[in-house]
Amino acid sequence: MIRKIARAALILFIALLALIGLFAAYHWDTVQRLFLGGLKVYETTPPALPTDIRRPAILVFSKTNGFRHDEAIPAANAMFAALAKEKNWGIFQTENAATFRPDILARFDAVVFNNVSGDVFTPEQRAAFQAFVENGGGYVGLHAAGDDSHKAWGWYQDKVIGAHFIGHPLFPQFQKALMRIEDHKHPATAQLGATWARTDEWYSFDRSPRQPGISILATLDEASYSPKGLFEKDLSMGKDHPIIWSRCIGKGRVLYSALGHTAESFAEPQHRQLLAGAVAWSLRLEGEGCDAPAPATKKTAQ
Repeated sequence: MIRKIARAALILFIALLALIGLFAAYHWDTVQRLFLGGLKVYETTPPALPTDIRRPAILVFSKTNGFRHDEAIPAANAMFAALAKEKNWGIFQTENAATFRPDILARFDAVVFNNVSGDVFTPEQRAAFQAFVENGGGYVGLHAAGDDSHKAWGWYQDKVIGAHFIGHPLFPQFQKALMRIEDHKHPATAQLGATWARTDEWYSFDRSPRQPGISILATLDEASYSPKGLFEKDLSMGKDHPIIWSRCIGKGRVLYSALGHTAESFAEPQHRQLLAGAVAWSLRLEGEGCDAPAPATKKTAQ
């Protein structure tokens, strides 16, 4: 009897290993992204850009060496393309990190990180992006742009984001929660009411980024949802749970919003309005903050 049980257990173990092997073989990209430290893909040759890009111009970047939001990224790209057309902004969208070169970045006034994840830049590309921001370039980061896949880059994690992601709820992953709008003067949140109830995947961080120099635009009311992660891990941050904030880094205007896991979120009128204001602020077309001139409105030939 004992031998039969042992043999059955061995067969089950071998079958389990085989299933794991099959999963890894067919989903190797996902395994690398989630369990092996992310992809190690770095571009050195930039894409061809249009000869004329209207100013002010935004660079929408959506490379993912970490977890990829397959549905949200194209939805956000489509929304930003429509927004740029409506606002008469120049726009270029890419997943090629070689675009982050000083002479190319000089053609843009702000960069949007559309669910960027993982270690996506070479050291030279990191330096180019940092110089761009510190010298007056704008930045808007969405959702995964503030997750834990960026922790190896200290300047970005600590200066640009200002807090470390610790998780999001599971079971259910997506919950309706109440946001409280703190700043009604900032262009990103000026048109929103006192509260905003919506459904998303809600990020928690190791600490509140609230400190001198950082403007908290919106917080989460943790009583309105269940901040429990894997194995019932407590993800609560208490009474101060910022979810959207902005700051100056050098002369650059920087804004991070943890919203935007789903494609549907980019069809929400209020979310679209928020992002329109966020980008306009980063372009210095609206609002105040950070000492640098507003961009000219013109076409540039390169």
